[in-house]
Amino acid sequence: MFDPVIAPSGTLLGLLQRGRGDGTLHALTAPRAEALAALNHCVLHDPRHDWQVENRSLYYARLLLDLHAELDAIEAHLFDPEDAVDTDESRTGLALAVLGHLASYGRRDALALLRRYAATGANWSWALDELALRDDDAGLRALAAPVLARFATGAEGDAELAATVRDAFEPRPWRLWAEDPRPSIASRVRAAQETGSFDRWQRQMRPAGPRPGWSVRAVFEWAQQGVERGAALHVPAARCLAAVAGPEDRPEILTAARQGTDGARCTALRYLADGNDPHTLDLIESAVCDGSAAVAEAALDAFERMRSVAAVDRARAWAGRPDPLGAAAGRMLACRGGAGDRDLVLSALREAVRGEGPDAPALWTLVDGAGRLGIACAAPVLRHVYRETASSHLRGRAARALAATDPSFPAGFAVECLWDCEESTREVAARHAETADQRVVEQLRRLAADPAEEDEVQTAVRSRIEPDISTG
Repeated sequence: MFDPVIAPSGTLLGLLQRGRGDGTLHALTAPRAEALAALNHCVLHDPRHDWQVENRSLYYARLLLDLHAELDAIEAHLFDPEDAVDTDESRTGLALAVLGHLASYGRRDALALLRRYAATGANWSWALDELALRDDDAGLRALAAPVLARFATGAEGDAELAATVRDAFEPRPWRLWAEDPRPSIASRVRAAQETGSFDRWQRQMRPAGPRPGWSVRAVFEWAQQGVERGAALHVPAARCLAAVAGPEDRPEILTAARQGTDGARCTALRYLADGNDPHTLDLIESAVCDGSAAVAEAALDAFERMRSVAAVDRARAWAGRPDPLGAAAGRMLACRGGAGDRDLVLSALREAVRGEGPDAPALWTLVDGAGRLGIACAAPVLRHVYRETASSHLRGRAARALAATDPSFPAGFAVECLWDCEESTREVAARHAETADQRVVEQLRRLAADPAEEDEVQTAVRSRIEPDISTG
């Protein structure tokens, strides 16, 4: 899946793509046709950079309900002829997840679309997973024949079916079909279940990878083989090294960390950092200065994992450097520094935003650090990150940091966060939003009554509204 094009944050489309609460609030006051056009664009063209960790489906489903939207655009997208050509689940996954939430809210048209797509669509397994959580037994049993018809009879088709059953995210449909009164259905599913169980057992009996009986040199060679075929193996290799290396092997490991092959050097640096070896910090500095890009990256990663007092002290010395080691030092202090490191962390935060923009990977750690250390001067930068980032997870981190640093947060961003796409952000808002705003009170009550809302959010909501009820 290619990176999506995200509209400016000040536009309705940009707000909805980001999953911001203001997106919902603006859509509800915008002309309905304009709001539906922007919303359908988001549902049909997934705006997330990483759909595996960012939430949008419940956010879009709730807005579709609020706008009393028809599902014609989603139907046309799912059953477009392109579905037979572009079978990547990223094309239809978000739309199917949105339909799943709509079905849970009682939209029968959404349930019907899911059933139809599960029977005929390319991404049928996703639709089946949505139905497994929401459909009744009769609806699922009706899909047994069309789903099984996707798998040819014979050894190849049976093997494909067994793998599908074994790896199914939601097993409920397959369990129902294994008890189907039609022998042709039940016998085939049961055979697939048995084969899948046997395959799983065989995989467990054939573990792959290095063995503790290997020598230090063999581990280094295995790591280098990974580099040569484009696979980074230094992390598992370092774990294996911890199992096979003894005190007598330390000179060889130190030599590898200074001048070994890329695979050996990355492995040795990781192993020494995990063991807090006294030479590690000097070796990391050398690796960043004279190593390849892969070695420098592994060295920085190993450094940021260190938790020793010596590593934090060295981070303070490196924090002013205008290079990747200085940036890593800032992140180290954001995670493990003290109150005296606030200026260094703030400087690193500003530099990351200035140099790499509001979606820089380094910001996750630095934003958390600004909140942890209570850096009040960081609030303007945090507000910028909150507004501009395309990552809903980073925005949630910025919201948590603002709750700890910005006195205006409860009456400001916390209000819109009640409509945010991420449940963790809604939880922060539920704990902090100023209840003098009538919109806040109404949304808290809605979240408390919504069966689709996460338990953590509802717990936070009850902590705000139950006292009002008891005194009412």
